[in-house]
Amino acid sequence: MSTTRTRAATDTLTRDALTVLQPGFRGTTAPDWVLRRLDEGLAAVAVFGRNVESPDRLAALTAQLRAVRDDVLVAVDEEGGDVTRLEVRTGSSYPGNLALGAVDDPALTRAVARDLGRRLAACGIHLNWAPCADVNSDPGNPVIGVRSFGDDPALVARHTAAYVDGLQSAGVAACTKHFPGHGDTAVDSHHDMPRVGVDLATLRERELVPFRAAVAAGTRAVMSAHILLPALDPVRPATLSPAALHGLLRAPEAEGGLGFDGLIVTDGIEMRAISAAYGIERGSVLALAAGADALCVGGGLSDEETVLRLRDALVRAVRDGDLPEERLADAAARVRALAEWVRGAGGAGAGASGASIPGAGAEEGAAPTPGLIAARRALRRTAREPFTPLTEPVHVAAFTPVANIAVGDETPWGVAAELTRLLPGTTTTGYGAERATAEGTEQLVAALLTEAGRRRVVAVVRDAHRHPWMAGALTTLVAARPDTVVIEMGVPQAPPCGALHLATHGAARVCARAAAEALTGAAAEG
Repeated sequence: MSTTRTRAATDTLTRDALTVLQPGFRGTTAPDWVLRRLDEGLAAVAVFGRNVESPDRLAALTAQLRAVRDDVLVAVDEEGGDVTRLEVRTGSSYPGNLALGAVDDPALTRAVARDLGRRLAACGIHLNWAPCADVNSDPGNPVIGVRSFGDDPALVARHTAAYVDGLQSAGVAACTKHFPGHGDTAVDSHHDMPRVGVDLATLRERELVPFRAAVAAGTRAVMSAHILLPALDPVRPATLSPAALHGLLRAPEAEGGLGFDGLIVTDGIEMRAISAAYGIERGSVLALAAGADALCVGGGLSDEETVLRLRDALVRAVRDGDLPEERLADAAARVRALAEWVRGAGGAGAGASGASIPGAGAEEGAAPTPGLIAARRALRRTAREPFTPLTEPVHVAAFTPVANIAVGDETPWGVAAELTRLLPGTTTTGYGAERATAEGTEQLVAALLTEAGRRRVVAVVRDAHRHPWMAGALTTLVAARPDTVVIEMGVPQAPPCGALHLATHGAARVCARAAAEALTGAAAEG
């Protein structure tokens, strides 16, 4: 082969290797290294909360990227609800999936997803790693929980399809996750390898039902999960398993598969379920060989060195015969095909500097947004006796668990801010597991009541059923002060308690607003 032909082949191989990466970066403007690599073949980047300062700045950032490569795919992990990047510092204007499932109105789910899609598109983002199609069959799941529409496969399926339809009607590609289902896990794959010990019949009747609905709805992408299903592949997790990606997701329905022909994206390749067992270079090669088309990387690793390491690992794997060149080329072609769909859906040119987020929050007196409507409808009340709306300042006791990595600890939660707005003078204190362990339940509650004084206590919890310290503190508190109001902002698995119990089905800012309105009687206004 001539030198010229060798250079041409190498250039194509290198470009294809860059094309399949979806890296993150730091800063609210694009680093020079990102702009250089876009010119060399990088076809996608991911934005996270660390990149978002304001809608205008985010739109300017995506415009900066498109000035170098006009077909670049800008991806984001914006589920709404507890997992938000657009509103990481304030909390989301949209309730999460569990709230939408509790309402069980697919038309409303579609409207919420479309509204969110419009916001993303206005900022120049056209690939969203959402929705979660996981069936939350294990109520103790530490990472899915309120991110799921619920524990019923049929309900999850109809809302997954509605969400996909709504998001994509706004020109934003949906990436349905986490295939083949992360709902029946007691381990967070950010930290270790979850193992799902169900048989294939259960997998098809439960986990795969929503993904089948997503494929039928035309989801443009599917994200794989780093979970081990021995009935499917006893050795490799789904992200690295040809049986899962090629055999189950890609195979035609006649052969027992889902017949999906869009883009397969991995979950974060740096997550410990992959990186600890395989390393990110080998994990990336195995994922591409198994049938993945794009590698999500950047939640924790967000530097040029990581991008070059992965690029070179893929090129080396092709040259060494560990990754067929045709497989890499096919994966890159699928990335480019999604970019073309975005163009056709109206994405080209969106995200110009100065764009604003449509309907960014319902101001007082304004018509309620789809997100606020959904949050209000998702609220569930259990009262021991008729409840009189609060009119005086209260003390909010926030029992705060450690946030999982998907949610992060930057996003505020709870009802204190909203109650302070409606009941000026309201006070709040946070209580965590460390304090509960150090002081003991009785002493913690005694300190809480001293801080509250004569004010009524509003106790806010998140997944009380998963945290014994929290459940114990709540029981002690309600015994001491039976008029305590309890607000559960996680999965409402524990029995209702308190004089009034509100289940918001999520901790988004809009859910807090709905709860505060209900406590003060303000909801009647809109």
